[in-house]
Amino acid sequence: MIDLSTAYLGLELENPLVPSSSPLTGELDSARKLEDAGASALVLPSLFEEAIIYEQQQLEQYVHSQVLGHYEAQSFQPVPDNYSSELDNYLERIQQFKTALDIPVIASLNGISTSGWIDTGKELQQAGADALELNVYYIAADPGISGEDVEQRYLQLLGDLQQHVSIPITMKLSSQFSSVANMVLKLQQAGANGVSLFNRFYQPDIDLETLRIKPQLELSTTTESLLRIRWIALLRGRVDLSIAATGGIHNRDSII
Repeated sequence: MIDLSTAYLGLELENPLVPSSSPLTGELDSARKLEDAGASALVLPSLFEEAIIYEQQQLEQYVHSQVLGHYEAQSFQPVPDNYSSELDNYLERIQQFKTALDIPVIASLNGISTSGWIDTGKELQQAGADALELNVYYIAADPGISGEDVEQRYLQLLGDLQQHVSIPITMKLSSQFSSVANMVLKLQQAGANGVSLFNRFYQPDIDLETLRIKPQLELSTTTESLLRIRWIALLRGRVDLSIAATGGIHNRDSII
């Protein structure tokens, strides 16, 4: 049998097949099926920065500020010891997966600021995550922000988190950098253990009935794998970190 073993983010894997963040990697039953089918590791669905911030704001409003219509209604609030936050649920999921699976479990953070991410990253590591994927979702719509400013945001986030966690970190990038190769090199020099190519942004559409903007993200197609394959081929041998393709990998031919 052909030896497909490889090293990814410093982790020794039986093969290079690592299901990326998706609903399939978020449920234990489907994660077990992925492992049984040959997955050598998996990336959990992303923990979103805005979801945590929103949750914290709601707790501040309803628990600490006590914005209630009637005094007796205070007893309707959840008991803090029994309340499970978005982060609590994510940490519990990591622990469950680590207990039930024999493959590495990679946590995923989606956001752009370092606020709160340092403590969150430490908790993900303590829960048992084998590595951490930073899915930096940032659209530079401000004409006053330069390409260098955007790159610095990524590097700052990586640097700040590296000071507080010891597990490997990979950055999930978009293809919209003016120089993808140079950005990957900068991340390597800053200490990143890997990069995932490429992130897919939501493409807003307008609902013609309501005239409101609606988020839209179509499923990827096999043709999207070509851009990933191209950049992996261009970067191979020029940078010294793990490179993963994400998006457009739908069939055997794409994998091979």
